[in-house]
Amino acid sequence: MSKTRISCFQQRPDQITDYLAAVSLHSHTNHSKEGLHFISHFAAKYPIVHWAFERQCKKSTIPVDFERAYWTPPLTAEKSYEVESGQIENALGLASLVSLTDHDSIAAPVVLRGLPQRRQVPFSLEWSVPHLGALFHLGIHNLPEARAAQIAAELAAYTKRPCDRLLKELLTTLDGSPGTLVVFNHPLWDLAHVGPRYGQMVVSFLKRYGNFIHALEMNGIRRWPENVRVVELAERFQLPVVSGGDRHGCQPSGVLNLTRSTTFPEFVDEVRIQRRSHVLLMPQYAEPRSVHVINVLLDTIREYPEHPFGSRRWDDRVYHLFPDTGEYRPISSLWKAPPGFIQFAFSALRLLDNKGAQRALAYIARDTSEQQGPAGADYEVAW
Repeated sequence: MSKTRISCFQQRPDQITDYLAAVSLHSHTNHSKEGLHFISHFAAKYPIVHWAFERQCKKSTIPVDFERAYWTPPLTAEKSYEVESGQIENALGLASLVSLTDHDSIAAPVVLRGLPQRRQVPFSLEWSVPHLGALFHLGIHNLPEARAAQIAAELAAYTKRPCDRLLKELLTTLDGSPGTLVVFNHPLWDLAHVGPRYGQMVVSFLKRYGNFIHALEMNGIRRWPENVRVVELAERFQLPVVSGGDRHGCQPSGVLNLTRSTTFPEFVDEVRIQRRSHVLLMPQYAEPRSVHVINVLLDTIREYPEHPFGSRRWDDRVYHLFPDTGEYRPISSLWKAPPGFIQFAFSALRLLDNKGAQRALAYIARDTSEQQGPAGADYEVAW
């Protein structure tokens, strides 16, 4: 039997006394390549915005390709670890277990494994899984150390050239590693903009490969009604639900797991074998999603003078394919300073970088139908 408990920390802070540690799953570092294709999709919805983007793109000295351009989150692997572990240890007073999951890359845990105090960080990643026109993300946590690089390379090869036979082989390999946890991240988020058929495609995927999936994710940046539907989907397929912060900015994850385990492999056993999970919603999850998005945008365009690798400005962390060399380079190499219209837009956005403006935005954006959390102190399901 699977048993998942979901609760809010601010409603019952005393509940953490029953646990030894908290787990942060699914957060991103500057090793993640985040697509910019959403810009063209957003512009296409609004004729005036589309016209403005087209006009500016025509002025560019190179062809603008939002489908292949990408940006990287501002925090390094070590800073990301500190943000996640700091929230757990300081706000909850528990031991921290942190699994960083960049897109199709284990670079962050490799970096942290080189630091003596981070030896227990699991080799994890968020695997992009194209499947029959849809795009799914699977959180792959705690790959076996001796084969982590090889498995990560095989997963990346599938992403580039999808094949049903290979997908089943890879999932069989992951499931065959007893210390590895496979989580279907934000399963109801239609990343490829499939449309109304997407829900049926998720069900079809789970019917075919659900035996290799160990849990579904309650995602820290998705709205509560969607997460409730994820719980219902988990019940249908008799799977536990675990947390996933999906942090890209500087604010720590809004959803964690409480556990009586003291090591990550023990936590994996708790979910995979014992089929138990306690998801804890942190206070920041209750913020309206619009406020969360604004904060991530502000973190993304903020300057970081202490940032390594010369990635201090936002345009040092946005990459575009340059046709003359076939290489990706930061767009900062295109100019001495960003164009005026971008600086104007960002200056306007930075006006929201204060508590008063964000309280006003939260008041305007708040919608009781989109409540970010269970109405009661606890929400427990078992099947």
